[in-house]
Amino acid sequence: MAATSACLSQQLAGVRAAGNMRRGAGNALRLLRAASSRSAATSAKTTCSVQQLESGVCVVTGASRGIGRAIALELGAAGCKVAVNYAGSKDKAEEVAHLIEQSGGEAITIGANMGKLEDIERLFKEVTDKWGTVDVLCNNAGITRDTLMMRMKPEQWQEVIDVNLTGVFYATQAATKIMAKKRKGRVINIASVVGLVGNAGQANYAATKGGVIALTKTVAREFSGRGITANSIAPGFIASDMTAAIDKKYEEMILSSIPLGRYGQPEEVAGLVRFLGLDPAAAYITGQTFAIDGGMTMC
Repeated sequence: MAATSACLSQQLAGVRAAGNMRRGAGNALRLLRAASSRSAATSAKTTCSVQQLESGVCVVTGASRGIGRAIALELGAAGCKVAVNYAGSKDKAEEVAHLIEQSGGEAITIGANMGKLEDIERLFKEVTDKWGTVDVLCNNAGITRDTLMMRMKPEQWQEVIDVNLTGVFYATQAATKIMAKKRKGRVINIASVVGLVGNAGQANYAATKGGVIALTKTVAREFSGRGITANSIAPGFIASDMTAAIDKKYEEMILSSIPLGRYGQPEEVAGLVRFLGLDPAAAYITGQTFAIDGGMTMC
């Protein structure tokens, strides 16, 4: 009898435990459903907010040729309004603007030296006078004055610093003032793998590109609360007039150092800019550096 009673008690305890488990599971399911509902609502709001960036106003510096040209054309093909900045190649910039308009976008050309604060301020004034805002800034303009450190003259150092780093700072400062008011915007800075690993004969250039990467992370931290993301792209050897002029014997050495065994294409950089600048899926990416180098700098 005692054994029977003990057995019955165990069965009752099991029933109660099962009931508790079912109630617990039910509660957990209700909580999960509530959380899912809140998450969906939040996600919908976030996606809606981010999608408003698509087909927005984009400023691309150094956009008359090379990587900058490809970026401007890519954003224009996405239906954006693109400010095509140039320093000296007016005809090439106007050609880019014409191609953007043919693809369904809008474009204006603005001549401005990105090493001069007054030019940068005028650039953003012209953009806002025309379109009222800035949604995406791509800092692409850059120059080189290569030579070994022991031979580098002060003006060779300073000129590269002024355009490649100080200009990026002032352009970003101007753009984020506009973006912060509406609490949305995206900044993409074109750095270089040289900013990650250095390069003999490019102390000035490497310093600016490493500085751009660090600056990008700071912008990402300072403006995250304002709905602004900031990321940098570090291209490796990208097909250009410069790579076309490389002696064949040196080209073989360069290509052997690239796992993919080829130069990158400007359009491959432009595709990542489009994603980071316009795609809702990039809304949670900030403060990152993306190397587009065929695997050259992989660890």
